[in-house]
Amino acid sequence: MLHLFSAVSVVSRKRASLLPALAAVVLMAGAQGAHAQFGAPATTPVHDTSALHPPAGARVAIVEFDDLECPDCAAANPVLKAASEKYHIPWVRHDFPLPQHNWSFNAAVYARWFDTKNQKIGNDYRDAVFANQQSIEYPAQLVQFTQRFAQSHGLALPFAVDPQGKLANEVKADRALGQRIGIDHTPTIWIVTSGTRGVPYTEVTEWRTQLYQIIDRAMAQTRGR
Repeated sequence: MLHLFSAVSVVSRKRASLLPALAAVVLMAGAQGAHAQFGAPATTPVHDTSALHPPAGARVAIVEFDDLECPDCAAANPVLKAASEKYHIPWVRHDFPLPQHNWSFNAAVYARWFDTKNQKIGNDYRDAVFANQQSIEYPAQLVQFTQRFAQSHGLALPFAVDPQGKLANEVKADRALGQRIGIDHTPTIWIVTSGTRGVPYTEVTEWRTQLYQIIDRAMAQTRGR
């Protein structure tokens, strides 16, 4: 159920000489610690391709695994939305809440609850969470935000949105799917194609600069199919 981290001068010189090395160690540790959320490898090692295809009837689609509390996901969200609208291609969104985030899993469950009303409201909620992410720090603030969002759409948010845990299991299933693929960071984004030769998916490792170029190529490769 879902509820609402002389000898003195010699010593001085030695200490000073250690500072660059210590600084390098600190920077390396920080970079390694940030990898799960912000740093993306060149490509994700794909072990399970079952999710990397367009929906039926589409020849190109965006497939994304995201975390609603991830700042980089929030930055990518309007870019992916704009690309989906520009090219008129599906944008398939999967949940991949990271364990270090204290409200992202609950937010994914709330999004699934709004999906049960209709898919557009569910996606509007996801967009709203990303747009207001910096104002949501604790689970209690997420509850307040979600209540306001529901009211603005003429809905009453129940105290227990998932009393039997069905929605939570759907989120867990998405996360497990991402783990089977080999995902270790968010957002992880692919442009997937249908009916093309070779590997029918391309990871967008630099969505700020690569996204439109990769979609253009996918559209050209699938033209007439």
